[in-house]
Amino acid sequence: MSELSHLAVPGTVIAVRVTPRAGRNAVLVDGAAIRVLVTAAPEGGKANAEVQKLLAKALGIAKSRLSLVRGQASRDKQFRLD
Repeated sequence: MSELSHLAVPGTVIAVRVTPRAGRNAVLVDGAAIRVLVTAAPEGGKANAEVQKLLAKALGIAKSRLSLVRGQASRDKQFRLD
């Protein structure tokens, strides 16, 4: 998961593709695309919270430093690093 540590720069916007209700939690890097698999269902923001937690761990930062800027109800999301 340390493959994403180079993105941990304040102001960076990180685009991810989310797969809710996956069989496992994981952050996958395929070239320039970042996919996040979460076991949580997309209800009441549970999946978004899990994505934020996993992405922060992959970046090696606190989850409070990530904010969702686009894609609240979409599979394609953008997070900004504060």
